[in-house]
Amino acid sequence: MDEVLFAGSPTDICLRLPEPIDRATLHRLVTAAQDRLVAVGLRPGGAAALRLPPSLAYVVNLLATWRAGAQAILLDHRLTDHEVDRALVRLTPQVVVTPVRSGGGALRIFVDVTEGVSRYADGPAVSGHAVIQLSSGSTGPSKVIGRTAADLVAEVHRYTRIDGVALPGERIILLPSMVHVLGLVGGLLYGLHAGVELVPPERLSGDAVLAAISAGATPATVLGVPFHIGLLASTRPAGPLPQLKRMTTGGELVPAAVAQAFTDRYGVPLGNMYGMTEVGVIGTDLHGSHRPSIVPAPGIEVREADGELWVTCPASPYVGLSDPTRWADGWLHTRDAGTVDPATGLVTVRGRLDSQVSVGGMKVDLTEVEATVAELPGVTAAVVVWDDGITAYVQPDGPLSEETLDKLLTERLAGYKRPRMLHLLDQLPRTTTGKLVRSTDALRTAATP
Repeated sequence: MDEVLFAGSPTDICLRLPEPIDRATLHRLVTAAQDRLVAVGLRPGGAAALRLPPSLAYVVNLLATWRAGAQAILLDHRLTDHEVDRALVRLTPQVVVTPVRSGGGALRIFVDVTEGVSRYADGPAVSGHAVIQLSSGSTGPSKVIGRTAADLVAEVHRYTRIDGVALPGERIILLPSMVHVLGLVGGLLYGLHAGVELVPPERLSGDAVLAAISAGATPATVLGVPFHIGLLASTRPAGPLPQLKRMTTGGELVPAAVAQAFTDRYGVPLGNMYGMTEVGVIGTDLHGSHRPSIVPAPGIEVREADGELWVTCPASPYVGLSDPTRWADGWLHTRDAGTVDPATGLVTVRGRLDSQVSVGGMKVDLTEVEATVAELPGVTAAVVVWDDGITAYVQPDGPLSEETLDKLLTERLAGYKRPRMLHLLDQLPRTTTGKLVRSTDALRTAATP
């Protein structure tokens, strides 16, 4: 992918952290990182697991892994040791890259990281994909998603044909994590290919985002998730922001009131983007003209089948999964409810059909959370539902406090996956056939003293 990601003049600025990183500097850092990875044991056809926070170290080691001819396994730095250990056992990378020192504070978008590389296994990667991303429930076998180099290159080129993306010479104010598909492809890879400067704000605050926009003279597109829209909608700019071109958001449906508050405050388009880890960007409405509908991205076909959206996907993106209910005959079943207008081709996403929910732009599988709760010592059964937040109803096996339960979950689940409400019940409601009841109304009633 060198010709896609490293094209352009050596003096072009590709990252601003806030110090500018030009292409020549990035190339030098990537070459040095590649030497370190190879020295520890990374080989072509092998894999490197990256457990790094957003940082220059993350970018450099990701690109170095690919240049070494290896697979990059992206592990969100917010995962617990328990979750990471399960993923490593499943994916058997040759090397693991982790921080040995980091600084900059919890609210930094990019942090200062010194990384360490350790050997883990000797065998080849579990698949021939260029990147492995762990979707919600990803530490289980059915949630490991792989994308080939050709997949990633095709998506980068797809971005270049979408009306409203940042153009060469412009800037992307990068807010989403580069471990996940929006920040990875829509931010990092597209920016490197198209000659768009990537500018992560110094902190996760509305004022810091506005400062990043005003720090340069070139047009700026803010890339984020709905949480970031609310952040900006509640921040009053100190003066005009002529550099602000638009904001583009992905990750979940945007409430109409939030969208209106943003456009009222800034007077620029609020673009919408719909995608999945499995295929990347599926459709967009970057000018805000069709909200809440989107136009399929170039090269992507979307169809509606029994109320579910299907998208074209030449091969199964799942590693070790042969479930035809998710992928079959070149079609990915999104598990999203939606419609496709036969006259215009516009796609309207209605929400999830299955157990996935979105927390601050991060996908969470309630099935994974429920399984984790049910496996805890002292728990007989558990039901996890979405009820204005992740809510767990638990039937204990003997004495068990909510404090103990929360402590056990803190060791096993990343913060954004953990239930916000815990209810301990003597008996969970069940159907006449003995199945656990999942109706939120019935569960609330059962939990009422």
